[in-house]
Amino acid sequence: MFNKILIANRGEIAGRIIRTCKSLKIQSVAVYSEADAQALHVKMADEAYLIGGPRVSESYLNMDRIIEVAQKSKAEAIHPGYGLLSENATFARKCEEAGLIFIGPSPEVIEQMGSKITSRIAMEKAGLPIIPGSKQPLKDVEEAELVAIEMGFPVMLKASAGGGGIGIQLVNSAEELRKSYAGNQTRAANFFGNGAMYLEKYIQNPHHIEIQILADKQGNTVFLWERECSIQRRHQKILEEAPSPFLDETTRKKMGEAAVRAAKSIGYSNAGTVEFLVDSEMNFYFLEMNTRLQVEHPVTEEITGIDLVEKQLRISFGETLGITQSEITRNGHAIEVRIYAEDPKTFFPSPGKITKFSIPTGRNIRHELAVEENSTVSPYYDPMIAKLIVTAETREEAIDRLHSALDSYHVEGIKTNVLFLKELTLHPEFQSGETTTHFLEQNKLTITTK
Repeated sequence: MFNKILIANRGEIAGRIIRTCKSLKIQSVAVYSEADAQALHVKMADEAYLIGGPRVSESYLNMDRIIEVAQKSKAEAIHPGYGLLSENATFARKCEEAGLIFIGPSPEVIEQMGSKITSRIAMEKAGLPIIPGSKQPLKDVEEAELVAIEMGFPVMLKASAGGGGIGIQLVNSAEELRKSYAGNQTRAANFFGNGAMYLEKYIQNPHHIEIQILADKQGNTVFLWERECSIQRRHQKILEEAPSPFLDETTRKKMGEAAVRAAKSIGYSNAGTVEFLVDSEMNFYFLEMNTRLQVEHPVTEEITGIDLVEKQLRISFGETLGITQSEITRNGHAIEVRIYAEDPKTFFPSPGKITKFSIPTGRNIRHELAVEENSTVSPYYDPMIAKLIVTAETREEAIDRLHSALDSYHVEGIKTNVLFLKELTLHPEFQSGETTTHFLEQNKLTITTK
């Protein structure tokens, strides 16, 4: 096993990876920006190095500086976490060229699946059901209009290289498409360095279901069941749970097998997630593949008992999976909510110093933390400060445990979305497991919880 790895990330995911490193007696190296000098992940690591200014372009996206630190610290591998450089094929190649192991799939696979267009083509060849849409980047708005009229409105206008909800827009008419096209293309070019656009047929009120897979370098591939990720705001997930309260066992198995087939078809190794949209008739369609660890991975760990970060490290070191599909069981129900430093009514970020941070403890309550008391929430980064994960034998018990835990969350000095999460999980549609990706659009939640 590795003796030392560098974590090219920050916040709660850096701390999460460091925790597994400690359990495996692997030395951890943190990197940090000027704004993160007192961050929790810096304190947790065995070594920590300043890599640049507060903006991500000056620090956490500075590939050459990160690799320089890895070499200086004598790290053998780099774990990218999620976001930032985690799905950057150029960074994965730079790691290889520097003699470092990139803890993730190959640069070629990252590149192939990083494009919504090339990934759709690859998955269609692998026999996965694909949402009807354009098969090549659109040349211009005129071609987009012709394609949309042929498919029939409404359609989804999407950035080919996009992620995290950026560059995605629902379009209901040719007029809306003409108004939206240039702006979406500019945003995509600014955020991803690639303005290529494509269209997909809009699926009415779908469930967003993702399948966690693990694959070693010897070709062994398994799925670790699914996560329901339908509750989203502006295409960004807010709450995730496993297993899905919507799927039946037949569809669950078919989707898992499809995800394994997808991974095998492209020679995938390491942890990854195949995402699907599922309609009301249980028809499922490939959406995208995330070639990294997901924010919501803890709910899968809770119901399977498998440490996904440990598996990532062992796979990257060259070990086999050591587990077969029949050995992967599903026990209980887990729910994760993302705690943000934001106003629960406006969703505007709420940076500042945390003067009080009291969180619930107890059986089957788990936290992934980015902060502690007296931490400062910076305006430079994503405002997620923690993830709360609860597990119970049944979904109903998990919801009750979640409510009790949220009631015991006390944060002062900044605003958080805790009251919003409580209101959301009290809603009858969530309680009955019927929420789709349009839940928040169709239900204007008001903060009444005290």
